[in-house]
Amino acid sequence: MGDPLKISVIGCGYLGAVHAASMAQLGHDVVGVDTDTAKVELLAAGRVPFHEPGFEELLQSSLASGRLRFSADMAQAAGSQVHFVCVGTPQKRGEYAADLRYVESATESLIDVLAPGELVVGKSTVPVGTAARLAELVTGKVPGALLAWNPEFLREGFAVQDTLHPDRLVYGLPAGPDGETARALLDEVYAPIVADGTPQVVTDHATAEMVKTAANSFLATKISFINAMAELCEATGADVKQLADAIGYDDRIGRKFLNAGLGFGGGCLPKDIRAFMARAGELGADQALTFLREVDNINMRRRIRMVELAREVCDGSLLGKRIAVLGAAFKPDSDDIRDSPALNVAAQLQLQGASVRVTDPAAGDNIRRSWPQLDVVDTAEEAAAGADAVLVLTEWKQFRELDPVAFGKVVARKAVLDGRQALDRDVWEAAGWSYRALGRRAG
Repeated sequence: MGDPLKISVIGCGYLGAVHAASMAQLGHDVVGVDTDTAKVELLAAGRVPFHEPGFEELLQSSLASGRLRFSADMAQAAGSQVHFVCVGTPQKRGEYAADLRYVESATESLIDVLAPGELVVGKSTVPVGTAARLAELVTGKVPGALLAWNPEFLREGFAVQDTLHPDRLVYGLPAGPDGETARALLDEVYAPIVADGTPQVVTDHATAEMVKTAANSFLATKISFINAMAELCEATGADVKQLADAIGYDDRIGRKFLNAGLGFGGGCLPKDIRAFMARAGELGADQALTFLREVDNINMRRRIRMVELAREVCDGSLLGKRIAVLGAAFKPDSDDIRDSPALNVAAQLQLQGASVRVTDPAAGDNIRRSWPQLDVVDTAEEAAAGADAVLVLTEWKQFRELDPVAFGKVVARKAVLDGRQALDRDVWEAAGWSYRALGRRAG
């Protein structure tokens, strides 16, 4: 790698904070800029505002190197050769479309400190066509400045690994010599990653924007496919786990993401597939993505079915029953509860008269702030004390490794609903538990 670059990262949420610390780890001089002064102060002190394995150590190491700092002042981005835009693109309230206010605002604020020859790099997930529009804004206001799109592919729980050791780098570049200049800068940013032989896809703005939404849509479709098969298995008496094992041996299909269960949630997949549908409609190509509406519907039906299954286990009525919900984050190794299927189920159970206790190894504080109506406790044993049914709704290692014999001593009734196919059914049934799961035959 040559001389370190000066880099700014605009937006220091989940994506931006990890990206800033990672770029400093690669040897660059990085400033992270965010309008939230409390967040800036927290990060500058080496404290992490969210749960992500390995990030706190990375953050503190990068700060100690002197190559990373944080600021609430956009002027601190001045002089950077590369500016990464890493702000959120949430779903618009009451619509499927993405809310681009934060991306647009960040880009417009950046223009005030931008100079010719500098590169603006979008990493946020945006509808196709956004980059071209922002490129016109950037080059129109600051002739000689450039814009590229470099989508992120972070998995919560693996964000540090996915940033420093990605499975591919995608560059969406302007045409002609400007594109060659932008590529050279991005190759310099990612020099150690490029040197490792990481595959590169060098393309235009529109294709780069579509890579992330297409990837998320494919993943969502695969998850909803096996959950649709689970619905059929319940109707026919077949077993969805054995079905998934059998079709997973086909290398054209693969076994990953074929665990039937409660479905997907979080801040990316649900809103990204909806924004993809909305953008296709705007482009007059909505028929191409009508299947995603059913993908979304299947996903939401899983939550309803889990509540129905809990009612079945509780002899047909939830009224007055004590239910333990193990897991609230939308996935393990995260404290993210956005669009959490587990919390949706917990709230529905409570609305239907159950007494619900929820526990999660990382998301407890977030639940208490956002879902004050739920009773949140610190351990699985506290949640399950006197319970009529235990629901495992996030596949945390702590729950997978529970001892069903010891755990059985705290409940009123040994009934477990495995919402994530996370438990060893044979071991739990041998310990005297009744085991139910979506798409699985009753024992």
